[in-house]
Amino acid sequence: MLGGVFNSDFPPARFQLVAAMNPCPCGYLGDSSGKCRCTPDQVLRYRGRISGPLLDRIDLQLFVPRVERETLTAAATPSAETSEQVRARVVAARERQLQRQGKPNAALGPKELEQHCRPEPAAQTLLETAMTRLSLSARAYHRVLKVARSLADMEAVTVIGKAHVAEAVRYRELDRGQP
Repeated sequence: MLGGVFNSDFPPARFQLVAAMNPCPCGYLGDSSGKCRCTPDQVLRYRGRISGPLLDRIDLQLFVPRVERETLTAAATPSAETSEQVRARVVAARERQLQRQGKPNAALGPKELEQHCRPEPAAQTLLETAMTRLSLSARAYHRVLKVARSLADMEAVTVIGKAHVAEAVRYRELDRGQP
């Protein structure tokens, strides 16, 4: 928009939003300390401050619990994957996406989703069940498919399986009313 009029010379903005919020007004819902005294109604009102259409556009919605002091001060386990290893898997997954469709999964349109993000039958059934039980919108459905496709790419598999869809649905915690 320029001067209140749409200007076609400027493409829509493309950005990555990373946001954080407390799980409830006091911030302790789901915390192992048991300090939260918020009522369910207070939690619903607090979360209701985020509109559904905005929430639909957030692909990953995760509850991140407070890290205990013991965990922070403990030495890392030797079997833990390093940041370099994770980065290499992400780069490889992105390269697979670019080779397959010429763009990242996040940029796929609805028609392209049909072509590149077809889940196996059991995964499709799970996705349809999640759509019904969670009352997911069409936008949320497409977002879950894109995340599931990315998870399959991270594993270097061509077919979106039930585990990929299940994980992608788990990443929509606010749709599920979590924590």
